Amino acid sequence: MVFGQVVIGPPGSGKTTYCNGMSQFLQLIGRKVAVINLDPANDALPYECAVNIEDLIKLSDVMVEHGLGPNGGLVYCLDYLEKNIDWLEAKLKPLIKDHYFLFDFPGQVELFFLHSSAKNVIMKLVKKLNLRLTAVHLVDAHLCSDPGKYVSALLLSLSTMLHMELPHINVLSKIDLIESYGKLAFNLDFYTDVENLSYLQYSLDQDPRSAKYRKLTKEICDVVEDYSLVNFATLDIQDKESVGNLVKLIDKSNGYIFAGIEASAVEFSKIAVGPLTVAAVQEKYMKDDENFDDDEHSGD
Repeated sequence: MVFGQVVIGPPGSGKTTYCNGMSQFLQLIGRKVAVINLDPANDALPYECAVNIEDLIKLSDVMVEHGLGPNGGLVYCLDYLEKNIDWLEAKLKPLIKDHYFLFDFPGQVELFFLHSSAKNVIMKLVKKLNLRLTAVHLVDAHLCSDPGKYVSALLLSLSTMLHMELPHINVLSKIDLIESYGKLAFNLDFYTDVENLSYLQYSLDQDPRSAKYRKLTKEICDVVEDYSLVNFATLDIQDKESVGNLVKLIDKSNGYIFAGIEASAVEFSKIAVGPLTVAAVQEKYMKDDENFDDDEHSGD
């Protein structure tokens, strides 16, 4: 039984940086890690990858040969990978005995809630190599500062969860930069727990662009709340405690912690990682505002 992560998310959400930092952390606690780059547009890798899709197909060649743009080229590359899945299997088989896998996927979101090639690649690997994978869906935390973008991120997260059919963890990445684009209207747990989305309506109504789609936004929020599937973990990839707590969540979701409870305990005994609450994350990364009116802005 082989365990790993499927790292996905919109462009700029920090997938490659995540794979680099996560691989270093996992090696620190004693796991042998193989990073598999399946993003043909990722030509400046900060990590050493065990398998690189560019050895099979290159995005630049596809764009020139078929006259496609970047998005169409990426869809073509993933379709080509699906048809040549034997190549990827052959590359992974020597690693399955003792490695933990990190799959670094492209950032084009339509690949994970619209097209089937990426899902088909993953499902074939799961069945043929007996993999136990968790989808780690990264969303840039600064989207929380814009109610409209946050609602879009919720819908994208829900759509991706339903399409991928894997154990799934949504992550607000770059949590250390969460207030770089403006003050949040609510406490952090409002955005991580995804409850009482009706409180967003006031903020949305202040923006003329959002007010125009008030009814649509309300319906989207109702759908997200009705499914009651979406919530978020937080991550600062440079913080050992933050990464360690996320790894614990992932290990529970894909069963790693249950496959070798004693070994897992030994791993985490090598570092000091205690539970990190949302309140603690807020205290660490969000500045106090003396003028912040709890009665007016609280999501409770």
